[in-house]
Amino acid sequence: MADLPTVEHRQLETPHGPAIGAAYEWVGGQYCAIHTHRGVIGCGIYDIDCADEFGMAFAIAKGTPEQPLRQPEDLYYAKIVAVSTSAAALGILVGMTGREALHKMLE
Repeated sequence: MADLPTVEHRQLETPHGPAIGAAYEWVGGQYCAIHTHRGVIGCGIYDIDCADEFGMAFAIAKGTPEQPLRQPEDLYYAKIVAVSTSAAALGILVGMTGREALHKMLE
């Protein structure tokens, strides 16, 4: 029988306020996200078109096979590569770090 994925949710204390960090991992893959009261910063597995369809503030950061994004804190230093319309309205821009995007979501 195959092992179930590992799932972790925890509160993150940041200089800009609390958020919820989430990490999921299984054999051969993983993803992570930071959830705030205004939106989500996530790894490249998420879809901006879907976020836009539902009016969600979403910023996507992308890891690499050599440096995958495994834990929510990995998103702090990753570059944002896509933002939803609602995230852009919060002032989140492509090229920001995840930490900068998180600051905008917690304002």
